Amino acid sequence: MRYQKGASYIAILIAIIGFAFMVKIAIAVWGPYLDDHLIDQQIEAQLKDGPKNLSPARFAEEVDKRLLMNNIRDLGFQDVAQMTNVDGIQVKKDYEIRKPFLLNIDIVLKFEKSFDQSSVQAK
Repeated sequence: MRYQKGASYIAILIAIIGFAFMVKIAIAVWGPYLDDHLIDQQIEAQLKDGPKNLSPARFAEEVDKRLLMNNIRDLGFQDVAQMTNVDGIQVKKDYEIRKPFLLNIDIVLKFEKSFDQSSVQAK
């Protein structure tokens, strides 16, 4: 028992470096996931509020306005989603984001989701 002294300086340093690495990952990933969640909310809100006969171009304009109001300025709706209008609007969101992480290492985040106006309005 008299030789036990607790954690060494090296163990504490490794723990601090590990914690800093985890915080750096969380900071790099948090923003795009939050933006994607807001995009999903705005698409669903526009599908719920909009009429069934709305043209895809007009739908894209309305969603772009909603995204600008929510301070999502680096992603345009036309860049992240494709729309069709057959028995209501269907939106297929499919995009990826590359974030620089450490030196020449990037984090790639891929987001995919489909929306259908009739199923969103039924909720």
